[in-house]
Amino acid sequence: MSEEPVDVLIIGAGASGAALAWSLAETRMNILCLEQGDWVKSGDYPSNATDWELRRLGDFGFSPNDRKLAADYPVNDSESPIAASMFNAVGGSTILFAAHFPRLHPSDFRVRSLDGVATDWPLDYRYLAPWYDLNERMTGVSGLAGDPAYPSDPPKRPPLPPLPLGRLGDTLARGFNRLGWHWWPSDSAIISEDYEGRGACINAGTCIAGCAQGAKSSSDVTYWPVALRNGVRIRTRARVREITLGADGLADGVIWYDENGREQRQKAHVVVLACNGIGTPRLLLNSKSKDFPDGLANRSGLVGKNLMFHPYAMATGVFDEPLEGYKGAIGCCIMSQEFYETDPKRDFVRGYSFEILRGLGPMFTALTGMGWGAIPWGRDHHRAYADLFDRTAGMVVIGEDLPEECNSITLDPELKDANGIPAPKISYRLGENSRKLMAHGLLRAKEVLEASGARKVIEEPLLRVAGWHLMGTARMGRDPKTSVVNEWGRCHDVKNLFIIDGSIFPTAGAVNPTNTIQALALHVADAMKKNLASLFE
Repeated sequence: MSEEPVDVLIIGAGASGAALAWSLAETRMNILCLEQGDWVKSGDYPSNATDWELRRLGDFGFSPNDRKLAADYPVNDSESPIAASMFNAVGGSTILFAAHFPRLHPSDFRVRSLDGVATDWPLDYRYLAPWYDLNERMTGVSGLAGDPAYPSDPPKRPPLPPLPLGRLGDTLARGFNRLGWHWWPSDSAIISEDYEGRGACINAGTCIAGCAQGAKSSSDVTYWPVALRNGVRIRTRARVREITLGADGLADGVIWYDENGREQRQKAHVVVLACNGIGTPRLLLNSKSKDFPDGLANRSGLVGKNLMFHPYAMATGVFDEPLEGYKGAIGCCIMSQEFYETDPKRDFVRGYSFEILRGLGPMFTALTGMGWGAIPWGRDHHRAYADLFDRTAGMVVIGEDLPEECNSITLDPELKDANGIPAPKISYRLGENSRKLMAHGLLRAKEVLEASGARKVIEEPLLRVAGWHLMGTARMGRDPKTSVVNEWGRCHDVKNLFIIDGSIFPTAGAVNPTNTIQALALHVADAMKKNLASLFE
């Protein structure tokens, strides 16, 4: 590839990189995206075949340490009770996400002011609301207006009707009603009707193994086709090693490896990081120089610090009657935010969401049931299996994780990827507030399931696999001493370096972050366009 500089170089073709590329394309600048993964053809998704559940444990699994594909890099998560889960491809982790697509609450932007913990965001819900609206239109979000958990001004109106609740959703909704607790149909990045040339959801239930139907709004089928038509380019199988600096102290490009392991260089006037809350600090920490001996844009010392997951607990109810839980979007049924906000009567601050899952497929019913001890080997095996299949409903507790500097991403001194680049190492512990919050949520989940008619409830206090949401490792703020980027994603230390992924979250909230990540990327792109004449001042 020529070293002729591009105007904007985006590293990462996932949720945020796609949204920013689409927005900037109207400027007609020369925009290039480097993605270490590749395009995934819909015909190659496991959901096209009957072994789709098995492949969720292999080449379409959540963990790069399990997949070990050419596009992956290893992550040392041995010092964390939660394992990293991510996917490298055009579309990034939206290829495998469950597409649960809520917004943050207004209170999430003011945690310090309201609750005296963590930090406030340098922007608020009202400011971000138009970007949420735009993102939901571009993405194709199904939902129901009027959710009382959100403000009515400005109103939240998903562009498409909600996905059907099904028998399972109706059953658990009755349980919430008996307790008098909030519930609402999920906002889902899955189209309930034909939309923008894509066919509606057919309720196959294979969402987290890739949606061959194209109904799930992964960014490879939403933002990227339009961005490419408008002149943006993507170079796949391109693994970036480091960001380089010019004599003026500005980022001037990157060094990267192609699919054959050959070192390449790409010059750029503006560099944008969209590599997720692990990949972005890894790249910054590996980009050392005499001006930045501790890693690029790290004069605050906060690059890689304040890692936040969303800790997940899970309660599964076993029912006497079939629930048809194998039908429909697996992670998008109903949700509850009854315990989302701080309640001074509780012994923890902030709160959590409930997300209602559909039932397990045939293979995972067998594996899970055997893990619980509910399905034995021998004569009773098939009878016990029949008593479990299509009779389970899962509730996950999505807990707010408060930022702590001890929770961090560093470079592993020994582990490296296929190109010799140091791998990231996670150091993470579950805080006391999170422990109390999750224990409270698990007890309440059991109450809901029992009120819904479950004859048995199995509890899992912490899901190790659930490291899907990676936030906080290059936080946003106005003060260069306490943050890495400003309120529009520009690094305080390097004026032409931007970050737009979940690493810029000051706090985590208690809902899935993808909608907010993309809304922020659209906000950053708009700020860049408005300030093109003075971008580096």
